[in-house]
Amino acid sequence: MAKTVADQFAETLAAAGVKRIYGVVGDSLNGLTDAIRRQGKIEWMHVRHEEVAAFAAGGEAHVTGELAVCAGSCGPGNLHLINGLFDCQRSRLPVLAIAAQVPSAELGAGYFQETHPENLFKECSHYCELISGANQMPRVLEIAIRQAVGNRGVSVVVIPGDVALQPAADAPLPKVAGLLPRQAVAMPAGADVDRLAALLNGDGRVTMFCGSGCEGAHDQVLALADRLKAPIVHAFRGKEHVEWNNPFDVGMTGLIGFSSGYYAMLDCDILLMLGTDFPYRQFYPRGAGVKIAQVDVRPEQIGRRAPVDLGVVGDVRATIESVLPLIKKTRDRVHLDRATDHYRKARKDLDRLAVSKPGRKPIHPQQVAKAISDQASQDAIFTCDVGLPTVWAARYLAMNGKRRLIGSFWHGSMANAMPHAIGAQAAFSGRQVISLSGDGGFTMLMGDFLSLAQLGLPVKVVVFNNSALGFIEIEQKSSGFLDFGTEFKNPNFAAMAEACGVRGIRLEDPADVEKGIAAALAHNGPVLVDAVVSRSVLPIPPAITAEMAKGFTLYMVKAVFNGRADDLVDLAKSNLWA
Repeated sequence: MAKTVADQFAETLAAAGVKRIYGVVGDSLNGLTDAIRRQGKIEWMHVRHEEVAAFAAGGEAHVTGELAVCAGSCGPGNLHLINGLFDCQRSRLPVLAIAAQVPSAELGAGYFQETHPENLFKECSHYCELISGANQMPRVLEIAIRQAVGNRGVSVVVIPGDVALQPAADAPLPKVAGLLPRQAVAMPAGADVDRLAALLNGDGRVTMFCGSGCEGAHDQVLALADRLKAPIVHAFRGKEHVEWNNPFDVGMTGLIGFSSGYYAMLDCDILLMLGTDFPYRQFYPRGAGVKIAQVDVRPEQIGRRAPVDLGVVGDVRATIESVLPLIKKTRDRVHLDRATDHYRKARKDLDRLAVSKPGRKPIHPQQVAKAISDQASQDAIFTCDVGLPTVWAARYLAMNGKRRLIGSFWHGSMANAMPHAIGAQAAFSGRQVISLSGDGGFTMLMGDFLSLAQLGLPVKVVVFNNSALGFIEIEQKSSGFLDFGTEFKNPNFAAMAEACGVRGIRLEDPADVEKGIAAALAHNGPVLVDAVVSRSVLPIPPAITAEMAKGFTLYMVKAVFNGRADDLVDLAKSNLWA
């Protein structure tokens, strides 16, 4: 049998180290999927929805740092990839998407299912090209792989089904060294290092603000904090890289952060931003008295969120190693001690909310999240949905340098947690993978819960079942609106899981949380934990603004006048503790 373009495509993917492709088969993909089948080197991960395929590829890329692949058939099939690909692109994950196309002779004729992916996917990719013929394929695919790996983002290759079946052009297999470029270490300019040292050697209290750019620089970040006697605030994407074994940690800031992190950033004279593009401008220090220095490997990030006095383009670890020997000033611990004392109090208050109160239904979601953290393995991989599961993950999942945390932290998409877990578990079959899912996010892509059993993936899915779009409901109330369009009529998810051939555990009493989580984590296979939690628990932000207070007051007045005073009683019961 003569080698086809699809065969050549599969050979190139295998040469690039691709181990699996997530997708849904279709007629325009038949040439490629059959080549994968005959080759036998790459596993086809048959999911139920292409959006899940893209998220799963992102989950794999996050935990491995290597190229992951997803695929969709022509028209609606590959269009379903787009939301997951936006998430991969914004999270800087090396992902290749294969978008099959209608027959090449029909392009431009309004053919059945015809779309133009080479235009549609441009906004969520570094590289997006249509393969028009056999002689074009090898080079386009190789460029796409290099772009995804080199730029840490998405590449999209569009290929008509008939082109995939053409005889392959005569071309050698690419050499791995040229196909998978290594990431360069961006060294800061010497003059910028000197200016940064001069700023840090000046007078004033320093606070460090760390993001995902601190990956691999944990020890260097702590050494700099020790020299500067600076508290460390982290953005959510910095949590897994700097939070652990960190005596300078004062928590997060932002809408889901800690009051200690918020005040440590506002009450300083110098803010040193390290590898973070934290988007919420209202949480940055304001006023002419605060100087801001920002270190980032990407120059376009400098000054994007707050006006900076000094921008340093460079790798965080390399920059710290360059500037640390130049820091000569000796500082007292007054600022650091005040911030860490505040953090200990904030941490104690949060931990009190996670204490079991047997018999007092419904369960506080904080208790479930802390039980997961306490009982999970030391190298567990956590995924979390946006909204309230993100809040509980941020506040209660403890990192240790081995655990990983995946979420849609930039794109902010619902329904990411379980699909991300599919990719993470496929990449690491022997590690514990736990999805913290909201009931809204879980049910949005619930069809792929069936994939856990079909693919033999022992993911533990914990559904925070509060019968509502909880975070949206809180946003409505804090803005003075009556909650509307947020309520769910949920089934017994544990019973549903059992009907699907998956172990189901339902938690309704706080007394059952610890043993229920333990049973789920001990089970050799997929599990769904249906945790029936309070709908009324408020994830209090680090600072209550006058607008928020006004909004809640207005909500309470509206609730009374609309005959919903019982809502206020539930709210009070859930948020007053002794």
